[in-house]
Amino acid sequence: MVVFLVTLTSLIVYSNILIASYDKNSYETRLSIIREYGVTIANNLSVLGVINKDTITDFESEIKYFSNMYDGRTLVIDKNLRVLFDTFGLEKDKTLISEDAIASLGGRESIYRNKIKNYVELILPINNQNDKSVIGMLVFSFSLKAPSSIGEKLSYTAVTILVIIAAIALIIAFIYAFGISKAINKLSLEIDKITDGNIDEISSVYGYTELENISLSFNKMLSKAKKLEGSRQEFVSNVSHELKTPMTSMKVLADALLSQPDASIEMYKEFMIDINNEIERENIIINDLLSLVKFEKKAESINIKTTDLNELLEQILKRLRPIAVKNHVELVFESFRAVSAEVDEVKLSSAISNLIENAIKYNKEDGWVRVSLNADHKFFFVKIVDSGIGIPAEFQDQIFERFYRVDKARSRGTGGTGLGLSITKSVVMMHHGEIRLYSKENDGTTFTIRIPLSYIPPKKYKDKKKGGGLKLVRL
Repeated sequence: MVVFLVTLTSLIVYSNILIASYDKNSYETRLSIIREYGVTIANNLSVLGVINKDTITDFESEIKYFSNMYDGRTLVIDKNLRVLFDTFGLEKDKTLISEDAIASLGGRESIYRNKIKNYVELILPINNQNDKSVIGMLVFSFSLKAPSSIGEKLSYTAVTILVIIAAIALIIAFIYAFGISKAINKLSLEIDKITDGNIDEISSVYGYTELENISLSFNKMLSKAKKLEGSRQEFVSNVSHELKTPMTSMKVLADALLSQPDASIEMYKEFMIDINNEIERENIIINDLLSLVKFEKKAESINIKTTDLNELLEQILKRLRPIAVKNHVELVFESFRAVSAEVDEVKLSSAISNLIENAIKYNKEDGWVRVSLNADHKFFFVKIVDSGIGIPAEFQDQIFERFYRVDKARSRGTGGTGLGLSITKSVVMMHHGEIRLYSKENDGTTFTIRIPLSYIPPKKYKDKKKGGGLKLVRL
């Protein structure tokens, strides 16, 4: 109905403009012809110097001919407003009393159009050629019925065409509306299937670009939802497994002790050390989970203050240096300039510590880890480069996922929970920064963190994402 009404309104407006334009042009054309002829007669009469019955006799036949040709009436009036000649012969020798006629004695042309009776009246003054005084006037009264009849035919034709086009538009509009309604209903049924629990991809709705785009967007959303659901299930499974493993080990150790009532003190001590280690492992897992949940909360919980990053990194390296010495790894810090930034010191320290500690633990014998700090006018950069075992290309997309470990056996041997990199990414994103990974198997790994020097509050932060998030480059 909207398409039909818009089309109908447009046609009506166009028809009215067309008819009005024709009426105006026909009127102006007829008036121009009358004026041109009247000026010619007035100029011829002005040569006589005086207007009376005798002087106009030679022009009467010509005036009658012109008036008959255009279905009109012409009066010749002297300066006393007495009618000297009337092509109809009705007003001869009478006095014309008219405001327009009196005004014409002052030398002014007068035009009057009567749209009801459909005629036009033109009064032209006749000026003495010598002193330009008014010696009379010509009054032309011409019918506009002939051009009006053509306008009426044009109007009738326009209405006929309008009705035909409107009918066609109505049919096309209903066909289009039926087609798009059918497509929308199909899309609605597909969405209902999703509501009922079937999260398979919906069938694409073809024929309408917008609906095709909606279908594609829904399928992308479903794909994302499937991936998130898979991640959620895997996360729950991993959490359950990670929490259950230490508990199982402790139960086995406790059962072993209970089954040996005459066990020696040395055995009790050995078993209690193992149980204590499992409790510590359980504690690490729970703390990492709590940290992950805390870091993924809204940024309102972030504690921002201006921090000396050089001092922060030196403290981190001092704390991790004993681990590096134990693993026979050289730990080097390079600072290109003094850098201060608005960050959450505790959270950022945890994130960078995770990266450096991983670089130490997954390194080679007599390897090295280089940590560098730099900045430009807008961002600061922390780069951690190691000579370690590297990360295979096929695993680089998953390393920031919770509990994901490239080598699960080796990770457990080094005490990892698989949550460190996930926590690191959450902290970097909380600061509206990005983290990049460059790695090649058996050839070391490079992590680069880029974070704005000035913290942007969430309400003012516009997610323009100039490369924000995680970027992987396979070497």
